[in-house]
Amino acid sequence: MFDLVVRGGTLVLEQGTAVADLAVEDGKIVQVGPELGAGREEIDARGLHVFPGLIDVHVHFNEPGHEDWEGIATGSAALAAGGGTLFFDMPLNSIPCVLDARSFDAKLEALRAKSLTDFALWGGLTPHNLERLPELAERGVIGFKAFMSNSGLPEFPHADDYTLYQGMQTATRLGLPVAVHAESDNLTARLAAEIRAKGGKGVRDYLASRPVLAELEAIQRATLLAQETGCKLHVVHISSGRGVVLAAEARARGVDVSLETCPHYLFFDEEDLERLGAVAKCAPPLRPQAEQEALWQGVLEGLVDLVASDHSPSSPDLKENPDFFAVWGGIAGVQSTLAVLLEAGFHRRGLPLEAVARLTAHNPARRFGLQGKGGLEVGHDADFALADLDQPFTLRPQDLFYRHKQSPYLGHGFRGTVRRTVLRGQTVFSDGEPTSSTQGQLVCPKP
Repeated sequence: MFDLVVRGGTLVLEQGTAVADLAVEDGKIVQVGPELGAGREEIDARGLHVFPGLIDVHVHFNEPGHEDWEGIATGSAALAAGGGTLFFDMPLNSIPCVLDARSFDAKLEALRAKSLTDFALWGGLTPHNLERLPELAERGVIGFKAFMSNSGLPEFPHADDYTLYQGMQTATRLGLPVAVHAESDNLTARLAAEIRAKGGKGVRDYLASRPVLAELEAIQRATLLAQETGCKLHVVHISSGRGVVLAAEARARGVDVSLETCPHYLFFDEEDLERLGAVAKCAPPLRPQAEQEALWQGVLEGLVDLVASDHSPSSPDLKENPDFFAVWGGIAGVQSTLAVLLEAGFHRRGLPLEAVARLTAHNPARRFGLQGKGGLEVGHDADFALADLDQPFTLRPQDLFYRHKQSPYLGHGFRGTVRRTVLRGQTVFSDGEPTSSTQGQLVCPKP
């Protein structure tokens, strides 16, 4: 008798879908096939789709230090509510930032105490901690994150070309990737200063200070440095179709680069930013509709490797400044990634369900060396989400598990309701509520 059998669901596999049972023993998938034996627990999944648990490689849960913005317990519960089972926490916004072994240990202690889901940690790459990268690697970081523009935090300064060059050389020796926020600091800082000197402080002024050109210039520079150093490069939150094309061209000439975009760039455009205001502010900013369509084309053609939320909320007071430049830039969206890909992708554009699974589970696991994660395969961890693709819902504040009930997705209709999320064979979310407390474990890359 198995520990758990999921009966008759439509399994979303890497190469397509199949109706089958799925059996779990000791937290692992042990059999997939028709009419499997009995389980001590059984889940009737007939009429539902079973997705591999989402792996969100880009979140800011901010704890310790800024849990008043978002905390580990609330953030991981929201991830589970959206079908997610593993997140990669970014090294900044926590106090202290994860720049050495001691700060890694502080973050790890908080995560182990409070996370509902599994987790991994990014280490920071700044001008101040180049010599600390090996000790972060020893602790088990998934890779190193650098900002090519101002991060907004003085304790996490942007990485100039020398820092990136040295950091990439070290990361190559350590066998770990470098993730970059690709916007030119020189362009964005000078444009913002010029616009603000003329009294600019509105939404359109902010958009003018961070043009697509700033993203393209930084992607080009980062891919050149990666090519010279042999570094595995991950470009986070690409906001434009032209950015995807530029990074994909670098990959075609041999650069080891992976491409990430976010649900908000696929769902909203700059007209929505004017309408929604601060709740939809992010960097890079939302783009014109033509750029969004080109970005979708990159997703549909398979040029984009993965979709991550870049969940980065703040306390509400930081979203209330009349000067749009002074508003905290970050979107709350970790709960809505699957909903966006199903509604805007599968239902509206015909994005295959197996592509949804590749973007959110298979590719993240493969890119970051997560053995036993990211797929509904025998021997893998039993991490999956059951979703009703025909069930519509409108996102309401009371549906959100965030610390603050703010999100640009509120009020929007979606088709595809997550019924249950399972982590290593244990249900962590069911029928609209988390069903257990701390379950999460640290996940580290393996060669």
